Amino acid sequence: MRLGGPAKYVIEIEKTDDIPEAYNFAHKNNLPVFILGYGANTIGHDEGFNGVIIKNRMCGIELLSEGVAALEGDPKMFCEAKILGREKSRQDPLHIKIMGGEYWDNVVAFACERGLTGIEALSKIPGLAGAAPVQNIGAYGQEIADTLVEIEVYDTATNTFKTLQKSDLHFSYRKSLLNTTEKGRYFVISITLELRPGTMPRPFYNSIEKYIAENHCTDFTPQGIREIVSKIRADKLPDPLTTPSAGSFFKNIYLNDEEARIAEQKGYPVYRGHDGNKINSGWLIEQAGFKGALLHGIRVNDKAALVLINESAKSYQDLASARSEIVNKVYDKFGYRLEQEPEEINL
Repeated sequence: MRLGGPAKYVIEIEKTDDIPEAYNFAHKNNLPVFILGYGANTIGHDEGFNGVIIKNRMCGIELLSEGVAALEGDPKMFCEAKILGREKSRQDPLHIKIMGGEYWDNVVAFACERGLTGIEALSKIPGLAGAAPVQNIGAYGQEIADTLVEIEVYDTATNTFKTLQKSDLHFSYRKSLLNTTEKGRYFVISITLELRPGTMPRPFYNSIEKYIAENHCTDFTPQGIREIVSKIRADKLPDPLTTPSAGSFFKNIYLNDEEARIAEQKGYPVYRGHDGNKINSGWLIEQAGFKGALLHGIRVNDKAALVLINESAKSYQDLASARSEIVNKVYDKFGYRLEQEPEEINL
């Protein structure tokens, strides 16, 4: 969002031995620690951060188990790609280990080029692989929780390296152990995913089905879905590298079955998927009259009202004021309380 002040210290992690050294430095100087990934889903405060920002710079993608489909594709664009294991059948699941500092979209490209399904709908989500399980990233009907097997972490409570299984992480919508009950405790070193040769089951997410119908698409391979999702996102979402934005600023509204029934009776568009019933918060914001609006220097995106763009805001307070106006009006009109998705760096 291009807001916030400076950090007192920044430490970049290039190997696992750097991790305990970084935390020891912070401990000896009695300073708080914030783990910063790519920064695409993070907002700073004006006063800055009087502590240590730790950034993961460990890259690599390693295919732990091998299949026919996995032998195709060119890995030269990635930090590292190793083919290990034995020959397996075309339908066997494949495990991919990714270092936490790897750019997430490189991981999706790596999988799709090899015909592996499971994360193709997560294409073009800005961020690092290590951050993916923290907030259980998701889009267009897929979540990282669908494919994650385990993560390697450094445990700051015990100063030890350990492995956490998927069941340890208590995944839910945009939540995990890593950003709730044990927030800040674990530094994610690597993640391991289980993917399969094949395609996503239909029906696809509404936005994908609509794009397919309008553009007469016939390629539903992982690479084909990746191209569709990439085009949808490019049309609706600004590039955070060129336009100050944190992507989807509010979480969608999840409803139980009775709440969903009532919402549908009121004429609200309820999406019923395998991950639950939800209303798109962007629709609520648009219906509340904010689409394209400029509030305290913050522009509500005219193509996707869920996205806020810093057009001329100079302070965190400008953002906070715009957020309050949107949240309050949506609540007054619909009775739903919007929840912010980006994390904030503060003391």
